[in-house]
Amino acid sequence: MHSVAGQVFLLQLTLTVLLVLAAGTALVLQARDSTMKEATRRSVATAEAFAHSPGTLSAMKSDDPGAVLQPSAEAVRKTTGVDYVVTFSPAGIRWSHPDPGLIGKRVTGSFANALAGHRVTSTFRTSVGPAVNTTVPVIDTDGSVVGLVSVGISVEHVNAGVSGKLPLLLGSAAGALLIVTAGSVLVSRRVRRQTHGLDPAELSRMYEHHDAVLHAVKEGVLITSGDGCLLLANDEAKRLLGLPPGAEGRAVADLGLAPHMAELLVAEQVVTDEVHRAGDRLLAVNVRPTALYGGPAGNAVTLRDSTELRALAGKAQSARERLQLLYDAGVRIGTTLDVIHTAEELADVAVPRFADVVTVELLDGVMRGGEPSGDTTEMRRTAVTGISRKDVFYPVGELIRYAPATPMALSMSNGRAVLEGDLRAVGGWRTQDPERARRILEHGVRSLISVPLRARGVVLGLADFWRMETTGPFEPDDLSTAEELAARAAVAIDNARRFTREHDMAVTLQRSLLPGALPEQSALQVAHRYLPAEAGVGGDWFDLIPLPGARVALVVGDVVGHGVRAAATMGQLRTAVHNFSSLDLTPDELLSHLDEQVARIDADVAREAEGDGAGIVGATCLYAIYDAVTGHVTMASSGHPGPAVVRPDGTVTFLDVPVSPPLGLGDGMPRETLELLLPEGSQLVLYTDGLIEGRHRDFDTGIELLRAALSDGANRTPQETCTDVLDAVMPERPDDDVALMVARTRLLDPSRVAEWNVPPDPAAVAPVRSACLRQLDVWGLDGIAFTTELILSELITNAIRYGTPPIKVRMLYDRTLICEISDGSSTAPHLRRAATTDEGGRGLFLVAHYAERWGTRYPPRGKVIWAELSPYSGEQDLVPDLGDDFLEQWVEPEI
Repeated sequence: MHSVAGQVFLLQLTLTVLLVLAAGTALVLQARDSTMKEATRRSVATAEAFAHSPGTLSAMKSDDPGAVLQPSAEAVRKTTGVDYVVTFSPAGIRWSHPDPGLIGKRVTGSFANALAGHRVTSTFRTSVGPAVNTTVPVIDTDGSVVGLVSVGISVEHVNAGVSGKLPLLLGSAAGALLIVTAGSVLVSRRVRRQTHGLDPAELSRMYEHHDAVLHAVKEGVLITSGDGCLLLANDEAKRLLGLPPGAEGRAVADLGLAPHMAELLVAEQVVTDEVHRAGDRLLAVNVRPTALYGGPAGNAVTLRDSTELRALAGKAQSARERLQLLYDAGVRIGTTLDVIHTAEELADVAVPRFADVVTVELLDGVMRGGEPSGDTTEMRRTAVTGISRKDVFYPVGELIRYAPATPMALSMSNGRAVLEGDLRAVGGWRTQDPERARRILEHGVRSLISVPLRARGVVLGLADFWRMETTGPFEPDDLSTAEELAARAAVAIDNARRFTREHDMAVTLQRSLLPGALPEQSALQVAHRYLPAEAGVGGDWFDLIPLPGARVALVVGDVVGHGVRAAATMGQLRTAVHNFSSLDLTPDELLSHLDEQVARIDADVAREAEGDGAGIVGATCLYAIYDAVTGHVTMASSGHPGPAVVRPDGTVTFLDVPVSPPLGLGDGMPRETLELLLPEGSQLVLYTDGLIEGRHRDFDTGIELLRAALSDGANRTPQETCTDVLDAVMPERPDDDVALMVARTRLLDPSRVAEWNVPPDPAAVAPVRSACLRQLDVWGLDGIAFTTELILSELITNAIRYGTPPIKVRMLYDRTLICEISDGSSTAPHLRRAATTDEGGRGLFLVAHYAERWGTRYPPRGKVIWAELSPYSGEQDLVPDLGDDFLEQWVEPEI
């Protein structure tokens, strides 16, 4: 044993001597190399500094460069310790040199690169022997070289520096030899102690046995040190943890392990059969600190691959993910009552957690809200999610009729999901469209589940789930998930379909009840808009009603609630407003009558609902009358926001109309009216609250948006105003319907208005009648002069005979000729049958028979009887037949 140790010691000593000699040689060479580099650096620095010093250029351009440069060059040489500083002309003639005898002589060697403007450093033979030389050109302001500077350090100078370092290097080598020798002795003694005197052959056999056992076991074995380094790892441990090559000796934290696993391997704690994930494996880990058993600080770790546990965990994870998917589907599918959006939600939920691509097709009737149209495989593509290429699958909107052999047709016919695990191996689905099937396969799609969308036992459409080759095929276990997703989506689609049908019915009903085209009139230029709410139509309405005397009624209202009942109630109220307007009532009186009507409707609805409180709870309405003769507008409101007025100068005002309770809640309370004079060209803007209010916006915010939209818009047409208002104020997703009406005011030409005061004397009838005939002649209405004269004579005579002063006659020439006779009495005339023996009483009948329309209205004092005549009727049509057999059937009342 001792002889073996001696041999080892001699071998170590020999190797140490060789290493010291090699190190000494390397140090000498390195010192020489370092000295040469330092010489080169000094040569370059000195040459650059001298060449670029302020006086060098001017000296070289002087008449006697040598006189100036020689002293400077020698001073620099002595200061820097270089061997020479030589300056010379571009022709190579020296201006300075340490040997004055060489000044004025030509330099040896080539310096073409320096003359080209480049710095050149090289080692070559000079006048002072071999030297490291640097040549730097001195360049004038115009770019020309006026001279060169060469600075060199001789090789002999360099070698002297290296020789001075040799004693130090040799001493260091001798010291290193002594230290290594002593270390070898100490190492040999330590090895003998640690091997317990075992022979090297015995140590080798023991190592081979332990190594074979370590790598033969099917458990991973690792040993870590107390400072967190990996000391040993067998092949199984490297495989289970995926350790990189050369992992032994490295810090565990640097091996790319998961943080929890790296921490576990070096933790100073006892661990027994704890299961941890390492990549795609579940490992049972045991850790024992080695210090507890007399060893150095560290851990002994064993790892066991728990395949069964991993399989169970995979199944549990898969089940959890599917449950989470179905939960998300229940939350995210059916958030809106829109058929197409619901189909898109199904596709979005399934991609990418269940499928790579999802396509949804629905029957055409279902998309329109109708009932499914029996057994059919013709459907329209509604949603495609998960693919960017447009030419792979049928695009959205495409009408598809599936061939009988396709999985889609089979699932539709049997009502159950159909699975195709590998589309390359089956051909039935290719019969639908071979070219498109080829593109689908080329894109990497490999597996399909086709599921019918069934609700209430009826097929609404089809959902197709596709997987790519990289994801893996569908398994039979996936069928239940696909069917559950389709079932949830089908219920939501069916709800959306039924809502769509009811919504369309309500919209159709409401649009049929709203005015299709406003009646022609001359008082206002009108534009209107109606937009139903996204969630369903409501009871908003608007109307324009021509009134006698060049007047027009503007109406806007809102029935509380949504749906068919609200739309039907709106139609009832609109009809009631028309009926009350025919009585020519003032706005406050009309709203009082309408309030009673709504209260009756509300009571009827409550009785139908058997007292469950499902009444209408009222409605709102704004009624305004505009007079084109005077420019006055009178309005009243029942719970409705006041209109906005845009005057010709662009000023926007929101009218403060006296507010009364909504219709149906007034309890007979009187309404107040607002009357104001509007300049011609003003715009009157009437709207419902859906325009300015919403769930995400309060009333004041909406009013300010409307004010901003109306400002600076006095020159816009009503159509343009409607468009600008809706663009600026309308919410993106309105939750209430909106009615908007914009009316620009006009005034009747004063030349078309004639008025006379009539004294209460029958003799005054003839002069007034003559004046009226002259006015008709001025207006070119001679064709209806006879009929007009007849009607005026009867009405003026009745006013004088039965009315009270003041009596006035007014004629208006608008679209029709309007004759008005007013007096201070409020007694209403009416037609009645006359007896054969009655002497008179047939004049009012003549008025009713030969006028287009006639009637009575009641201003604040007295009454006005009016009659309208068409200005285009021929005189032959208007001459009355005064036969007694006809006239004797009627008598006119006293007024």
